[in-house]
Amino acid sequence: MRLRVEFTTEPFDLDEAPAHALAARRVIEAAALDAVDVGPFGNTAEGGTDAVLSAVDDLLRKALEAGATRVSLQVNVLAEDAE
Repeated sequence: MRLRVEFTTEPFDLDEAPAHALAARRVIEAAALDAVDVGPFGNTAEGGTDAVLSAVDDLLRKALEAGATRVSLQVNVLAEDAE
């Protein structure tokens, strides 16, 4: 099964990426995921079930440790033909 995770971390800072956003980005970029897209207002990544769930666990831990006060995320199961 393939999954897509979409997430944001808060609080926002429009002038400079906060430490929690950078920590989340490092986790996603280092994970065994594909179709990674990071941006100032939202981030997405796709991959196999184990890779996405493992990355989400690490993402939550690292972002919260780095000062995030909220992490919003959504995980979707992708249709088989989305591969």
